[in-house]
Amino acid sequence: MTKANLLRQLTEREKVFDFMVPQASSRLDISKGYILYLEDINVSFDGFKAINNLNMYIGNGELRCIIGPNGAGKTTMMDIITGKTRPDSGQAWFGQKIDLLSMSEPEIAQAGIGRKFQKPTVFEQQSVFDNLELAMAGDKGVLTTLRARISGEQRDRIDEVLETIGLTDHIHRHAGALSHGQKQWLEIGMLLMQNPKLLLVDEPVAGMTHQEMDRTAELLKSLAGQHSVVVVEHDMDFVRSIADKVTVLHQGSVLAEGSMAEVQNDPRVVEVYLGE
Repeated sequence: MTKANLLRQLTEREKVFDFMVPQASSRLDISKGYILYLEDINVSFDGFKAINNLNMYIGNGELRCIIGPNGAGKTTMMDIITGKTRPDSGQAWFGQKIDLLSMSEPEIAQAGIGRKFQKPTVFEQQSVFDNLELAMAGDKGVLTTLRARISGEQRDRIDEVLETIGLTDHIHRHAGALSHGQKQWLEIGMLLMQNPKLLLVDEPVAGMTHQEMDRTAELLKSLAGQHSVVVVEHDMDFVRSIADKVTVLHQGSVLAEGSMAEVQNDPRVVEVYLGE
């Protein structure tokens, strides 16, 4: 694809692209150790209560795993955090000063929350380098980014992210030629270009080889500390490999919370989820 064709394609995609490019906000207050507060959240769809008095708190720099059966409310929870779904009642705060329920999806992304969906959404006809360049933080849009020369500092940032996601050797390779796992890592890298404070990662290892799963575990664990990371995942072996703290959702509420050992030995969790 020529650059001219890409420019025309991205003219239509630029508004959508804005939703996946958070920029960390200087207003964020994490002084008390929590970066995300969900309190008394309720959501109903056509009479079905998808979220039922949900209370959850994510610590600054924490790696949290969210598990639970299908229909437990995991996706709806992430939709609330990112502004895609508005709850019927409750509160959602990013830090202590940012009211997520008063903000649009782009505003939430710009406040410092990045979301990675299960299916990777990369620009397959562009190189790994170009994908990271397109995702670069700043007030310029995608089209402006394509026409501009990047600074040395920006190039250093791209190199840093390439090293983090393990794709340095694939810098000039078309994203479409990457393996499934590599595309997942590239999309995480695109979010990292924005230096988000909170990353929401949905089923990152679905369809991966065992080797790719091991590498993904290393990547997510390496991000914790500098970022808060929330991982929704069904693969219990993968969850055991990364989780310090696990939250189990059931029928839209927190059923149990604690270490993996604690939740997997909880009779309620065994009954509704792990015993399946």
